Amino acid sequence: MKVNRISIILAVIASVFIGAIGSASAQAPTSYPDKPITIVVPYPPGGFNDTLGRIVGKKLSDVWNVNVVVENKPGAGTTIGSNFVARSSPDGYTILVAQFPFAANPYLYKSLPYDTLKAFTPVVLAGRSPMVLVVNSNSPIKTMSEFLALAKSKPGFVNYGSSGPGSSNHLSMVLFEMMAGVSLNQVPYKGSTPLLTDLAGGQVEVAFDAYPHVRPFLQSGKIRPIAIATESRSSLMPDIPTVSESGVKNYESSSWHGFVVPAGTPRPIVDKLNKQINMILKDDDIRRTFSEQGVVPDGGTTAQFDVFIRKQMEIWKKVVAQAGITPE
Repeated sequence: MKVNRISIILAVIASVFIGAIGSASAQAPTSYPDKPITIVVPYPPGGFNDTLGRIVGKKLSDVWNVNVVVENKPGAGTTIGSNFVARSSPDGYTILVAQFPFAANPYLYKSLPYDTLKAFTPVVLAGRSPMVLVVNSNSPIKTMSEFLALAKSKPGFVNYGSSGPGSSNHLSMVLFEMMAGVSLNQVPYKGSTPLLTDLAGGQVEVAFDAYPHVRPFLQSGKIRPIAIATESRSSLMPDIPTVSESGVKNYESSSWHGFVVPAGTPRPIVDKLNKQINMILKDDDIRRTFSEQGVVPDGGTTAQFDVFIRKQMEIWKKVVAQAGITPE
């Protein structure tokens, strides 16, 4: 009888303890946030990733009445900023703007200071900038079929520009080669601006690059679009056919942008961030800013973003291996 009484007392204590934990967990969304939030952008100031961090940060600050600071931590292919967030306290007060390299870096570096899938929890996919296949405005290549015919008739003959091995435009072209069954010759540059400047000047014949990068050159008439690498035609360029409908079925590639937090961040906080950023992405002013930057707003659940990241990692793992890139 004495043993049973002790067991009952222990059970009551345990239930109270568990209830207290559950109550604290349930209260997490209402108490968060109650201090400044830091959004880390792993790029220098300027460019869409910086813009994204600042406009979302401003909206969060307005809605939650807390200070939101944007810190630029560029370098090492975004790994410096990413590592900073990975090592931060998992409390929702440090957020990373994640982009294309987030999924490709595990295969471009021999040993990252963090495990991408284990160190972060996805919050939301904010938007995508489609890759566009472009040529010099005076190029005889007018269509995808003409480009494929030339590339197949002269393997390794056509020069394409990239922002260097492992860049989004390089890997996008390698993926294109794999799916189209062609062989092209890479000419690496130190960034999109010198690459597109040389394309406009006729030093290279073709390139894949993100729409925000190519748009000024398209507007000046110095380069011409052949196809856009979206699943269906884009509102950004409704008259331009997709790569898929032009002859390379199911080809798709984009420069994407989203938010992640350190792994272990309480689920109620992750969900609260997801809900609020989704609401921000529906704001007309935000959508206008995205459009002006050449980015299509996205959104969705944390689970959907998790699936998206994992699929991206699968794709670029194969592409990096196919390209023969030796991890640094």
